[in-house]
Amino acid sequence: QVQLVESGGGFVQAGDSLRLSCTASGRTSILYTMAWFRQAPGKEREFVTAINWSGRSTTYAESVKGRFTISRDNAKNMIYLQMTSLKAADTAVYYCAGGLTYGATESTSYNYWGQGTQVTVSS
Repeated sequence: QVQLVESGGGFVQAGDSLRLSCTASGRTSILYTMAWFRQAPGKEREFVTAINWSGRSTTYAESVKGRFTISRDNAKNMIYLQMTSLKAADTAVYYCAGGLTYGATESTSYNYWGQGTQVTVSS
């Protein structure tokens, strides 16, 4: 029904910036909420940020507030995560996720997932 593909990950230095992209295809009209999660080695997947359909409502984890910005372009079926002032603690696999309702920060509330893209921040 819906396919999500992330891109833009890489290896950067602490303090650098990076932009992740997520391309959605299929029944994209049902994706009311888009989110980014991340999972570091040996840790559980954690919520990073989410955005509603219009883009007017966003939610951020405290750990990334002020440094990361989520945006979406519905005409292009694209979701972006602009990351600035990156820290070693941001190292993780980043996942794009799509959900049918807004407000959830639990991964179980999201129906569609990409395969992930690795972000490594060297200190």
